[in-house]
Amino acid sequence: MSAPRTPDHPIDPLFTNRWSPRAFAGTAIPEPALLSLLEAARWAPSAYNAQPWRFVYARRDTAAWAPIFGSLVEFNQGWAQHAAALVVVISAEQAVFPGAEAAAPNASHAFDAGAAWASLAFQATLSGWAAHAMAGFDADALQSAIGLPEGYAIHAVVAIGRPGDKAALPEYLQAMEQPSGRKPLSALAAEGRFGSGVA
Repeated sequence: MSAPRTPDHPIDPLFTNRWSPRAFAGTAIPEPALLSLLEAARWAPSAYNAQPWRFVYARRDTAAWAPIFGSLVEFNQGWAQHAAALVVVISAEQAVFPGAEAAAPNASHAFDAGAAWASLAFQATLSGWAAHAMAGFDADALQSAIGLPEGYAIHAVVAIGRPGDKAALPEYLQAMEQPSGRKPLSALAAEGRFGSGVA
């Protein structure tokens, strides 16, 4: 395990304790426990409270698992097969805004879905589960597999499970199985204007 993550400024340990492992123990997740993670995502903030996020989930060893799992790239299938659940993170590209009668493009749908994913991930950490979001999937195959209509965007597939022993991973993945660091805040945030070391 790497050295503990150290923030540049005081924050709750939840933010440094959360990370995205690939080693899962193979433990099943009860549906109520999974729904609690999605409940946390439901309470994320969104522009005009449009709540564009949608989720399609599958627990391992259920009929819903194979269609979603089959859309993952081979690399992700190699380790995600031991996850307890897969959750497809989706957002509605349009919303009916306050005072309007018809749906219109929602420019922040992806941003807001990201907030929902983060809420899910933090709730997973608090609950003793781990969540790892993946961009490696066949979007067309996944859209067909879950019956997703037009007007919705797929952003990620999240593997959820109890953390497992990294020794079960292929050797080339074992070296990566540790919390990653972050760029210093000074490289990410600047007052007033972009620049001053921010890139």
